Amino acid sequence: MATVVRMPAVLAGATEAAIAHWLVAPGDTVAVGTPIAEIETEKALVEYAAEEAGVIGRLVLAEGESGEIGDPIAVLVGSGETGADIDAALGGRVAAKAVPQENSEPVHAAPAAAPGPVIADGLPASPATERPGGAAHGTNGHQAPAAGGRIFASPLVRKLAGERGIDLAALAGTGPNGRIVRRDLERFVAVTAAAGQAAGAAPAPLAPPGGATARDQAEHAVVRDDPRSAAPAAGGGTAPADRDLIPHTPMRRAIARRLTESKATIPHFYMTAEPVVDDLLALRKRVNEALPSSGQGAVKVSVNDFVVAAVAAAFRDVPEANVTWSDEGLVAYRSVDISIAVATETGLVTPVLRGVEGKKLSAIARETAALARRAREKQLLQHELEGGTFAVSNLGMYGTVEFSAIINPPQSGILAVGAARQQPVVADGAVVPATVMRCTLSVDHRAIDGALAARWLAAFTARLENPLGTLI
Repeated sequence: MATVVRMPAVLAGATEAAIAHWLVAPGDTVAVGTPIAEIETEKALVEYAAEEAGVIGRLVLAEGESGEIGDPIAVLVGSGETGADIDAALGGRVAAKAVPQENSEPVHAAPAAAPGPVIADGLPASPATERPGGAAHGTNGHQAPAAGGRIFASPLVRKLAGERGIDLAALAGTGPNGRIVRRDLERFVAVTAAAGQAAGAAPAPLAPPGGATARDQAEHAVVRDDPRSAAPAAGGGTAPADRDLIPHTPMRRAIARRLTESKATIPHFYMTAEPVVDDLLALRKRVNEALPSSGQGAVKVSVNDFVVAAVAAAFRDVPEANVTWSDEGLVAYRSVDISIAVATETGLVTPVLRGVEGKKLSAIARETAALARRAREKQLLQHELEGGTFAVSNLGMYGTVEFSAIINPPQSGILAVGAARQQPVVADGAVVPATVMRCTLSVDHRAIDGALAARWLAAFTARLENPLGTLI
């Protein structure tokens, strides 16, 4: 029987993912564990392997298309199974792919010289294949749906179009066999906005989904601040369009969802320390001078690497702070796994550095640099983004003196590190210049009380001010 391969939950909390690259084609034989696709999540590119053996009968989603977790992405077939078996396994969900000419022909036994182009099922198709509902389409897949015909669009596109009040019948799909994909919707929005600007007047506001009263329509046009609807100018004309709509990326939506969840469910409180880091800076200089200039140990040690090492040492000093909250009870950890905040072009990701309490400073530097590089290249693996009890976010390199960070659930704390700057401090009754680095600790009050957090922050400060002891 044909087996449906579904979009896996490759990242905790993700609701959708996209096919970045298919590593197989229709007709290929796969075994359990064979990589079949690279799936792009909100924060990483994950290689997905087959969980069952079989022959690739159909690719339901094309490269670049998104689907919700659990949606069909491909179908595996056995010996002698046909396109009809695939359709039956999908329950009629064949919108993304053209229907084969002859359902009696085995999917994996397409003739070597087919009379027409080979389509996603691995079967020959005529230059114009009839869609369900009577809408014919060419092989280029750029065809708007016929009047009254079925509109082929991904679930994500239907959801976004409904939220924006866009009639999908007005869009021409560029996906497989004319399917409307997300890029078509985004292009339609951009073209509509540009047309309104060129005409010197804004188009009518989009109708809110599901029908609405006059008050609802006004709120949809004003409160939601659609950039395609320009406000009237003071002189009675139309103000020039001075805004652009930048569609949200999946990562930006994930960041918004997670941080909103954090602030809504985690009772944050904050503490600030000002460790003097002159000794740290001097030791860092000596360490980097001692490291080889090339080869495996060529990665230079950063101030942030010292911070991460001091965080791990502070958890060794105050192990009862290495906990997270759960509804059943506090979860205590024996290992110190620290998330490192990395800024990328599309948003912030937090890969996890594991077992930091047992790593040398040079190892922390190498692994952190490797994680940061792969994060910017979107090559992180699933396990590198999951777990961690604590996070470090450092904006000191941008000159930021102080900031407060939002906890990344389900972690119990995050340390916001500012720039190291010289300022006057009092030492032994005298005012002297010193380099101070302001660090703000955000804590989940459900898991850690104020006194415990203060003890941990004091231990961290001591470790940072005496960096040699951290390395021993």
